[in-house]
Amino acid sequence: MEHVADLKDRRARGRALRQVVPRRAHDAIGNVRRDPVPLLETSSAGRVERLVPLRYGRMIQSPFAFFRGSAIVQAHDLAGTPTSGMTIQICGDCHLANFGGFATPERALLFDLNDFDETSPGPWEWDLKRLTASMVVAARHLRHDKTAADNMVFELVNSYRDRMALYAEMGVLETWYDRITFDRLLAEAASPDVQKQIRRAMERAAARTHETLLPKLSARAGHRWRILDAPPALFHVTGRQTLFSEDDDWLKTGIAADVIARCFGDYASTLAADRQELLSHFTVQDIAFKVVGVGSVGTRCLIQLLVDSHDKPLFLQFKEATKSVVARYFKSPAVTHEGRRVVEGQRLMQAASDLFLGWTKGPFGRHFYARQLRDMKFSADIELMDTALLTGYGRVCGRALARAHAKAGGLAPEISGYLGASDRMAEAMIGYANSYADQVDRDYEAFVAACRAGRIEARTDADMAADFQV
Repeated sequence: MEHVADLKDRRARGRALRQVVPRRAHDAIGNVRRDPVPLLETSSAGRVERLVPLRYGRMIQSPFAFFRGSAIVQAHDLAGTPTSGMTIQICGDCHLANFGGFATPERALLFDLNDFDETSPGPWEWDLKRLTASMVVAARHLRHDKTAADNMVFELVNSYRDRMALYAEMGVLETWYDRITFDRLLAEAASPDVQKQIRRAMERAAARTHETLLPKLSARAGHRWRILDAPPALFHVTGRQTLFSEDDDWLKTGIAADVIARCFGDYASTLAADRQELLSHFTVQDIAFKVVGVGSVGTRCLIQLLVDSHDKPLFLQFKEATKSVVARYFKSPAVTHEGRRVVEGQRLMQAASDLFLGWTKGPFGRHFYARQLRDMKFSADIELMDTALLTGYGRVCGRALARAHAKAGGLAPEISGYLGASDRMAEAMIGYANSYADQVDRDYEAFVAACRAGRIEARTDADMAADFQV
């Protein structure tokens, strides 16, 4: 009985916070009296200089692409919004395209958050607000009408609310063990069309393995495998097709093989002993720079090809980790290693994490985290979703976010108490998401104008690839 009473008290504490910050107050969009361009330039500082125009070139494709690449802008704005006061580990860049499928070490296919570059302690509402705003921005981009977009937000938020209420009743271990498997989604899907889409996603994921990637990204050169240059997306740092400038420290000073080996050894030491043993059966073949995503373009990202004694491949990705946009605008504990921040945040929030997830420092002190490249990982193709599919996808994203927050924060009863059982939070989020999508449209127009005026440079992948064509 004492446990039940404690649970009621925890729910009551969350409910009491509505007196401080009513749920309707969450429709405010915050600090938007600013120019988005300097914020984007701040987040571009320290990146590979010749790749920054490619980042902007990817962002200029649509308001949704702009939104994906401008997490710093929304974090700045969210700092001016009210919060309930409950701080947990959050994703920090929680939009529709940062969810997807991946395999557990046991090869079960899960649906979950899959990008944690910006993870940090922060208000749980920030993740929910970024996710709902991304839903309206995406819905507008796909020409869905306002009624449909509002319903998508309504369904997403209430999915989060209802799932959080379930986690509030669960024990800690039960919450940590809970997973959203694709088999579970398939069994729960009522529509034959949704079942078809889930099966197709499972097939696509199963085909995305290291062995299928090997002939696409590399070729044998004598007794070793060599990664193939395909600039601007993939190139060797010191090769003739590099996009590094001559004064970059990685080129100016040069990086000796023993330094790379030391960085790799430091990374391996962050893995569990059994994973270290597994990794020891592979030998390094080659390493190259790979451009990834939208918001990450220009940060240092390397892929490393290794093979075992049977010539079977393993691709690792080493991605630079810089200060989280959340930590820029929300007071957080000091971070000594940004790569470790990403890894530990990911382990806290995901139901299961990559077998080779770890961290290290680069040759000149930059922070990196590492994971497998692509292995059974995929993202949903939002561009092809009709109203029903996008609505259903939003519900699953809301459910996955609730699981991540409940697991990482341990505050499911308090958050559930704050949300309650009504539609108040969903109604506030509909207001917020529409108002913020309007702001995204204004920011996108300002960004496009800055590119056209030459204030910042934007180049497409095709433009930059043409530089290397003979």
